[in-house]
Amino acid sequence: MHPSDLRDDMPVLDRTVYLNTGASGPSPRRVTETVESWYEFHEFESPAGEGMYMPAFDLFDDVRETVASHIGARSDEVALTGSTTDGISRLPLAMDWNSDDVIVRTDAEHAAGILPWRRLRDTYGVEVRVVETDDGHIDPEEWKEAVEGATLATFSSICWTSGVLAPVSDLVDIAHDAGARVLVDAVQSTGQHAFDVHEWGADAVAGSAHKWLLGPWGAGYLFVEADFAETLEPAQLGYRNLEDPYADPYEYAPGAKRFEFGTVAPAPYAGLQEAIEMMEDIGMDTIEDHIADLTGYFKSELGEDRLVSPREYHSGLVSFSDPDPEATVEQVAEQGIKIRSIPTANVVRASLHVFNTRDDVDALLDAL
Repeated sequence: MHPSDLRDDMPVLDRTVYLNTGASGPSPRRVTETVESWYEFHEFESPAGEGMYMPAFDLFDDVRETVASHIGARSDEVALTGSTTDGISRLPLAMDWNSDDVIVRTDAEHAAGILPWRRLRDTYGVEVRVVETDDGHIDPEEWKEAVEGATLATFSSICWTSGVLAPVSDLVDIAHDAGARVLVDAVQSTGQHAFDVHEWGADAVAGSAHKWLLGPWGAGYLFVEADFAETLEPAQLGYRNLEDPYADPYEYAPGAKRFEFGTVAPAPYAGLQEAIEMMEDIGMDTIEDHIADLTGYFKSELGEDRLVSPREYHSGLVSFSDPDPEATVEQVAEQGIKIRSIPTANVVRASLHVFNTRDDVDALLDAL
């Protein structure tokens, strides 16, 4: 599949220059038709066949395999969730906490990487240490000092405010050497560049369909390393995450599946699977090369004085300074161009993906 074929399959691009994939990526027809056809099959056909549960469970098995292959995991290490926030939030609910525990995060995390730890702080007295970054850059020495004695360390593989690509494996190794488990928010990586969770070495990784994968809302994943998963006891219980829901005492299902606890709509997961297959049809190397070319062009034309993101290629997120970010976003929106402001960093951010072109970049430059 060529990037131009993907662009032709995205109706929204007929009426807007869309440069906001880092917030949410619009789906092409290929994905939405898969979701719609699965809804119709599940509601119109399966009740008269083998019923509505087994086809859904078979789909979930297939999707776990697809996600696992895409991120370098085993299928039993993947749980299907509703979103990145959902996946991140399920992990702490499966761990025991007290006032002696320490969590480390950066100052550049999305709300999904902030709020669960505030709750643990307020509920159990857990200490939360915040590592200050330089526009998303994490200093390894400051990270090393912060994770000493920590229970859990968490950071984003790509900083959502500046597009900085973290040295994930190095940060994981530092945290592990200090005895901490590591959770990585990979939502800005998933669908943008290839990665392998086992090469990263992280204990848990969360992502979702609706950003760079261009998949539907309502489908995400949580990778949990196999040995780590066996030590966890999720707070939510249901017929899907137990060996026998009627047994007393109950026993958790093996692996990451213990994080899937109830009935969910299967169609969004069909869309997640289709989105991954679509991106792999294009080729992750092709996607990354295309994004690198576009971001390089945009940065060179924008100028060094406004650039907040690194001059060299890190990701498709390009943030730049502006006297009034909200007004600028509204100004370019009047010309049919979609970008966003990041209020926590006081910057404007453009997202450049494989379906975008240099003409899109030129349109934004002319509108600024």
